[in-house]
Amino acid sequence: MFPCSVTAPYKDCQAIMKVLLLKDAKEDDCGQDPYIRELGLYGLEATLIPVLSFEFLSLPSFSEKLSHPEDYGGLIFTSPRAVEAAQLCLEKNNKTEVWERSLKEKWNAKSVYVVGHATASLVSKIGLDTEGETCGNAEKLAEYICSRESSPLPLLFPCGNLKREILPKALKDKGIAMESVTVYQTIPHPGIQGNLNSYYSQQGVPASITFFSPSGLTYSLKHIQELSGDNIDQIKTQGPRHLKQNCLQLELLRKDCTDAATMFAAIGPTTAHALAAQGLPVSCTAESPTPQALATGIRKALQPHGCC
Repeated sequence: MFPCSVTAPYKDCQAIMKVLLLKDAKEDDCGQDPYIRELGLYGLEATLIPVLSFEFLSLPSFSEKLSHPEDYGGLIFTSPRAVEAAQLCLEKNNKTEVWERSLKEKWNAKSVYVVGHATASLVSKIGLDTEGETCGNAEKLAEYICSRESSPLPLLFPCGNLKREILPKALKDKGIAMESVTVYQTIPHPGIQGNLNSYYSQQGVPASITFFSPSGLTYSLKHIQELSGDNIDQIKTQGPRHLKQNCLQLELLRKDCTDAATMFAAIGPTTAHALAAQGLPVSCTAESPTPQALATGIRKALQPHGCC
């Protein structure tokens, strides 16, 4: 999937900076990844490199549970992959007809909670009405569910093998029953090293790198450190205390559009904490997990006054 990029419509050398997003491409109705489009509007040349792959698990068990909405108080989807697992259950087990005829209506009589607009959009494609999509993370969704849920039946929670325990624990503490089923596992993308090597050899060191999950950071950081060399090691060693000095250095380097030290961005607070745990200063954390919020944050961080 390398390269997947767009060149911003700016001729001024100072206006064009290369930014790297460690995610797979998702085309919208306009036929373009919305992150690439939003960053391009700010004069940033974005490239997407996927760092994660997924394997689906326990689909027969999940399919059986989806066939019995009467056993549950509702559904919780916190990732697009969990929704994809539901779609596979409907396709592989020839349940599309019964889903459309009765199951969908029965689930829609219950609450279907989601995190983020991307997940909500996928859930709507299988005909379910969602709530909670404005919650940007599991912590906020837990608060939302606890403020509304009253059913004695458990909520069905399809999740990945790396799920955090914040949501289950918060619901348990409030006496809200939940039944988790692991429907996918996260693994490194097989092309991550080769794609990163190609990017750095062709594009050089990017002005910023955005991480979209702690697991994405885990699988990619070693390769990025090797490719960035002293650049990333110096920032990591100095840490946040010297962020202002790093930013001043970046400003000088970018005046002639040569290679610059890399700034690190996170799609949300969980990923930002993972970066900090690695000793890396986070220059930008998106206010919400959306293309618009990330593009605004990166643009601000890359401006001299945005980080000093």
